[in-house]
Amino acid sequence: MKTTKNYAGISNEFAQQETAKIVLIPVPYDGTSTWGKGADKGPEAFLEASENMELYDIETQSEVYRQGVYLAEAITEKGSPETVVNNVHQTTKKYIGRNKFVTLIGGEHSISIGSIRAFNEHFENLTVLQIDAHADLRKTYGGTPYNHACALHEASKTTNLVQVGIRSMDAIEKTYMDTEKVFFAHEMVADEFWMDKVVEACTENVFITFDLDALDPSIMPSTGTPEPGGLLWYETLELLKMVFDEKNVVGFDIVELCPNSHDRSSDFLAAKLYYKMLSYKFREDAIDDEYVSGFAPKENNLTKNKFEDED
Repeated sequence: MKTTKNYAGISNEFAQQETAKIVLIPVPYDGTSTWGKGADKGPEAFLEASENMELYDIETQSEVYRQGVYLAEAITEKGSPETVVNNVHQTTKKYIGRNKFVTLIGGEHSISIGSIRAFNEHFENLTVLQIDAHADLRKTYGGTPYNHACALHEASKTTNLVQVGIRSMDAIEKTYMDTEKVFFAHEMVADEFWMDKVVEACTENVFITFDLDALDPSIMPSTGTPEPGGLLWYETLELLKMVFDEKNVVGFDIVELCPNSHDRSSDFLAAKLYYKMLSYKFREDAIDDEYVSGFAPKENNLTKNKFEDED
């Protein structure tokens, strides 16, 4: 994968691993997608769009890149889906252990299995906030549990999973779903308090996995499986701002950008979304403040559901 030297073309002063508070890990992987291919080209398109983005955020009146953003070496593993997930897990874990705010750009959604594992090993009572059109709760698909259609199955067993924007799923996925913590798109339209309910459903530590097909195809056409009836820009930002303000967001990933050479607007939206999320995270932090993630490595049995009483 060809990448720019620094994220968004920022100067070396703000791009050093030793001093940057933020790490960005590109994962150009598209090994299990079943319809629109091209998510492996997403990170490169995202980085190119980021280079052409103005870096002053009007809303937060900040330049978050000055907190330091280190562009890590891309994970270019092309082996089995399980090998890719393990590589993402270990790489994410490494940077969390260095007290960085770790972010990832995909790539298809299966990469999130690895990133969620790493965060769940480091943060107590973790909520995974999934913003997505699809439930992604199948136990196995295409002969592997590491398929993009299975991206949140493990998280449903090992974390407090909150799902937002869901409007496409298989019947079998309902057997794995906590419907009290699922916000279906058709119900959100009629509920003016749905954002408050999402925040209330989250524990203190939150990891966000943002599948770009959560957004309506009118503003985000370049995904592998676009679904009508999605979120729009400002309501998405309003939700994210609430979550960042009221919870400790410990990291996030953005997945499923499938670039289209005839329409670059989706690439730019993904770049802008990433930068807005960083701006919300660090809006109250001075440049010289030390970043403290609050992680505490812990013993974690990934097969145990921490949010159900044992028999």
